[in-house]
Parts: sequence; C-alpha cells; structure tokens
Amino acid sequence: MTAIPVYGYRLAPDGLLTRRQLRAAGLRPGGADPVAELRWRRGKRFALLYDAAHAVPVRPMTPGRARALAAAMRARRTCPNCRTDRGYCIPTSLGTCVPCADTAL
Repeated sequence: MTAIPVYGYRLAPDGLLTRRQLRAAGLRPGGADPVAELRWRRGKRFALLYDAAHAVPVRPMTPGRARALAAAMRARRTCPNCRTDRGYCIPTSLGTCVPCADTAL
C-alpha cells in the first residue's frame, strides 16, 4: 500500500476537493479513491481529498427517493409516545418529544 500525500490547512493544490466541497459543486467521488489527505489542528483533524477531474455529477433526486426521504424525516419528527409530529427531530437523548419527557420526570 502506498501512502497518500498529506497537506496542511489551506495548502492543498487546486483541483483537490473534500467531499463537502465536491457536494457543494454538485459532484461526488463516484467510487474514486482519495488522492491526498488534509490535516489541521496539529494532525488531530483530517479530511480526505479527491481529484475533481475524476468526480461525477450527483444523482438527481427521483420521486421515489424524495418520498423515502420525506418518510424518514417524518419518522424522526414523530414522538413514539404521543404519536404527534412535533415539527422537529426528536432528541435521541430523550427518546420522546420534550413535553412527553417533561411529564415523565
């Protein structure tokens, strides 16, 4: 296994992007392996860098994927106790909505 180059914060060459930067540009790695690594905070934080020339466009949102995403988000907003859509994601630390957690105390 060969080691990939490591760059410091803001020192990566042009054309190398992180996953978030690729996504912001409407791209994805497309199965390509990372070509370099970006490190900052004395090596405690890192991000993998991908070659933008080998990136492919993100897949378009299909109606089926949109329905599945909406159902998943609705499930995260629905309290398991009172079965109410609270309009916010139920905290996993509580396991229920805030009013149900307050009454349980």
